[in-house]
This record gives sequence, structure tokens and C-alpha cells, in this order.
Amino acid sequence: MTAPLRVVLADDQTLVRTGFRLILGADGIDVVAEAVNGDEAVAAVRRTRPDVVLMDIRMSEVDGLEATRRILADGDPERAPRVLILTTFDLDRYVYAALAAGASGFLLKDVTPEHLTAAVRMVRTGDALLAPAITRRLVERFAHRADDGVSVPHRDLDSLTPRELEVLTLLARGLSNAELAARLHLSEATVKTHVARILAKLSLRDRVQAVIAAYETGLVSVGQ
Repeated sequence: MTAPLRVVLADDQTLVRTGFRLILGADGIDVVAEAVNGDEAVAAVRRTRPDVVLMDIRMSEVDGLEATRRILADGDPERAPRVLILTTFDLDRYVYAALAAGASGFLLKDVTPEHLTAAVRMVRTGDALLAPAITRRLVERFAHRADDGVSVPHRDLDSLTPRELEVLTLLARGLSNAELAARLHLSEATVKTHVARILAKLSLRDRVQAVIAAYETGLVSVGQ
């Protein structure tokens, strides 16, 4: 029997945490700890070793951005939890920075129960680009605002084959694996192989970081 998926909730609003805990629990997902700020979130992750962290950006003392950096820099990257950023989208200026720091995606705080549980499960399996069109809009919006003390490592696209560059370009435009397969006349399995090779060659954690890399290197431009 598969072990339950384990989640840490980090949000300074009690009602948000309570609502999310009830929704996740009803779908068989265990909330193993809750945190009201970034310090508590980091400590909870070290203590419980969850699969996924739902992380608010705006918290007192230590915010979600710094907590995300600490969590993903703490120990073996292969065993680190996936971090999902909770955001109001228009107000959180540092969402892009959190994604660049290694977060696996984001959720709007008014997410439906079905989307919340599906998102947590998908991120756990590595399908980080939860809503391609929205994620692309987010990256485009913040792509030229990474000057808030955020250092994004240079990526050398010369290591990619022409086909891999094509896949990365379409990925950055928000296409899902199924859409990529249809556009390129490939099987989804082949598309997944191309994506995995892109991530390995560019030392990227997941699809979200691949999208960011495409914008940062100029492979895809804002509004293209």
C-alpha cells in the first residue's frame, strides 16, 4: 500500500491553514505540521521530512521566499520536498524570485478544493507546471523584475540539441506534454524524455525552472 502524501502548511492566517488542512485530509493527504512564518516552516520540514510544502510568501519575521531558499538548500536536493507557493498573484512581487529559488510552482489562494489536492499530487510526481498558461503569464510578468537581490544562474543552451531547444521553447510558451506531443508529432513518452534531458543538461530542478531559464537566456521573450 502506498504511503500517504505528507504536507507541511506554512501560512500566517489560521483560517487558510484550517481550510487547506481539512481539504487535504478529506482527500487522504496528511498535513504533518503547520507553520505561521518561515522559521517555523524550515524547522517543520527538518523535523517531519514532508513530500510537499504549501508556502505563503507574505509572513512575518522570515517570509516564504527566504524559507523556500533555506529548505531547498538544506541537504540532498533529490530528497528535498517540493515547494508550492501560495499567492494572490497580483500582489506578491516575489513569486518569480521564489520560483527562481527552486519552488515547483504556485497556487492562487482562492484555489478550488479539487485543484488544490490535484496540484499537490502532481507536484509530488514532478509535474511542476500546474497551469501552463497562468504560469507563463506569471513568468512573463516578473521576468524583468529579477533585480530584487535575486541572482539567477547563467544557463548555457549550447548543450541542447535543436530538438531540445524546440521543446524548451514550446514548454516556455505554456504547452503541456500532450500539446507538445501533438505539435511535434511525437509520443508523450518521447516528449518526457526530451524534457528530462533538458533539465539534466541545464541543471534544473523541474519544468518551472526550465520556463524561467528560457526567458532568462532570451530563448523566449516577453509577449512573444
